Amino acid sequence: MTQAKWRESAVGFVVPVVIIALWQAGAMLGVINPQVLPSPWAVLLKWIEYALPLSAYDPAAGSRLAWMFSGELLIDTMGSMYRVVVGFVIGAGLALPLGLAMGSSRTMYAWLNPLMQVLRPIPPIAYIPLAILWFGLGNAPAVFLIAIGAFFPVLMNTIAGVRQVDSIYIRAARNLGASQSTMFLRVMLPAAVPYILSGVRIGIGTAFIVVIVSEMIAVNNGLGFRILEAREYFWSDKIVAGMISIGLLGLGIDIAMNKLNNHLLRWHRGLES
Repeated sequence: MTQAKWRESAVGFVVPVVIIALWQAGAMLGVINPQVLPSPWAVLLKWIEYALPLSAYDPAAGSRLAWMFSGELLIDTMGSMYRVVVGFVIGAGLALPLGLAMGSSRTMYAWLNPLMQVLRPIPPIAYIPLAILWFGLGNAPAVFLIAIGAFFPVLMNTIAGVRQVDSIYIRAARNLGASQSTMFLRVMLPAAVPYILSGVRIGIGTAFIVVIVSEMIAVNNGLGFRILEAREYFWSDKIVAGMISIGLLGLGIDIAMNKLNNHLLRWHRGLES
């Protein structure tokens, strides 16, 4: 990593550090009620307990790996990520071919766009009663809600990407005698890839938001379930620890998606250094 990138990364930590310092100072001075908003130190201790509960360590086992990997945090994170991945794959897997078809065919667009525009503003949370009615409790309704949340960002960005291909490329391909299939696969689809990847990035973020809400309703594990459990027992430090865990996991996913986008779009002029 170059010195400029290190400097840019360091600058990004300034504001969070200042906020945490002010937060801790307010808690130490008694300005902030610890029952309402616990101090950062209390949250850190609870986060460590959440991740590595000491009560789970069995000295007779003779293995510290059993202690390290027995925390609720790992189990909840794995449960949430499983639902996100399955729901996103289903939602994006349906949205991508439909978006390509609607973007490349005026007939398909005319037939389906009104329906999509009616369904798109409905938030996935509104489907919770129907999801529970149709699928009961467990992973199925959560996956259904996540698929809906991921579907529309991928769909709309795919349609926009295909429909906004520069007409110069299309005319040049036609002048060179390209067939309709070649036009779609070699011109329209590659030109739409930046839009599609943007939709994928937004869709994953939406899926992660929806999974937290769905876990508060339909399942008995996951990060969302653990925050709801902490609220019922008024464990405000565990609530904040869970929120921070969600934020860190979301940040990691976004960084990974950004690096993947940069790798796949090396050819794109907007990413040239």
